[in-house]
Amino acid sequence: MNHRLQWDIFCKVIDNFGDIGVCWRLAADLATRGHRVRLWVDDAGALQWMAPGGCQNVQVIPWTQPFDLRAADLAAQPCDVLIEAFGCDAAPEFIAACASRQSANGLKPVWINLEYLSAEAYVERCHALPSPVRGGPADGWTKWFFYPGFTAATGGLLREPGLADRQARFDRQAWLAAQGIAFSGGKLVSLFCYEPGALPVLLQQFAQHGFGGKPVRLLVAAGRAASAVQSVFNDEKCLLRNIHGHSQLSISYLPWLTQAEFDHLLWACDLNFVRGEDSVVRALWAGKPFVWHIYPQDDAAHLDKLDAFLYMLEAPPSLRRFHHAWNSQKSSHETPHLPLPDLPAWQTCILAARSRLVRQNDLCTSLTSFAAKNR
Repeated sequence: MNHRLQWDIFCKVIDNFGDIGVCWRLAADLATRGHRVRLWVDDAGALQWMAPGGCQNVQVIPWTQPFDLRAADLAAQPCDVLIEAFGCDAAPEFIAACASRQSANGLKPVWINLEYLSAEAYVERCHALPSPVRGGPADGWTKWFFYPGFTAATGGLLREPGLADRQARFDRQAWLAAQGIAFSGGKLVSLFCYEPGALPVLLQQFAQHGFGGKPVRLLVAAGRAASAVQSVFNDEKCLLRNIHGHSQLSISYLPWLTQAEFDHLLWACDLNFVRGEDSVVRALWAGKPFVWHIYPQDDAAHLDKLDAFLYMLEAPPSLRRFHHAWNSQKSSHETPHLPLPDLPAWQTCILAARSRLVRQNDLCTSLTSFAAKNR
């Protein structure tokens, strides 16, 4: 596209920062490609550490109740593309304002419902399907369902230009030194998770045996992951207290990281534990062995989603077994051991998957092409 569009992205922060993380990454990617973005978000607090420097051409606007249209000059910069992220409904006042503009000049935005990421088969069937709007000020418009995904028949994955070059220039030792992490060998493992039942088992196995006989330095992300690790050590029944003097495990608790610094964490480690939607994509692009902690659901529907993801990866049996154990909702007493990670096999799998996926259009390219086609 050779002209700038005005994008309005609506985001409701549910929990865990994944929704705002994806929306910010998309907004920044669009802006660096020459577009203007208004990001309407009901809680932008996480951006203070996730993207403290902001991004030129991205305007973060509070999504308040009541809605304040005056926060954006729609007359001077009308909406060209409207994105409702993860099933949220854009403010009715905003839709009405866009409809009023259409009445004056016949123009209306391309309206996109950006869905959650999944490797399940329904994604290809539902991607880019139209949904006619019936009733209200936008009567007669079309809302389009847009699915990120892992095949050419989907919207693709977020991948900003220059990512591979940035990783190629990454200096692991310099980054570790900047974090104050003294590293003299062994295995570096990052941990970004919810509260997996198998976490005490993982920590105990690392403490007793290290990784292939080598010591493990665990780099723990701030927030729920750090709280989960600390709660294991605070458990009165924790066996780890008895092996501190001989432990093969050392732990570094990290501060909140910007999105760029989170990439650096993944690039620095030999094995990454990630969670949610944004970090699993970044782990794929990092090309390092990783284990995904998928967001758990009470009806266990997340396990079907996990299996579809592992099938897409063409994961070896050892990687499948570890994922199933890590994502089990059983307690540590019911999961006495975790399968032994096979890093060489996992590395081969992840690099092959990355090679396949990088040949497909990224999500931002797909969205801009779709918007141009449907304006």
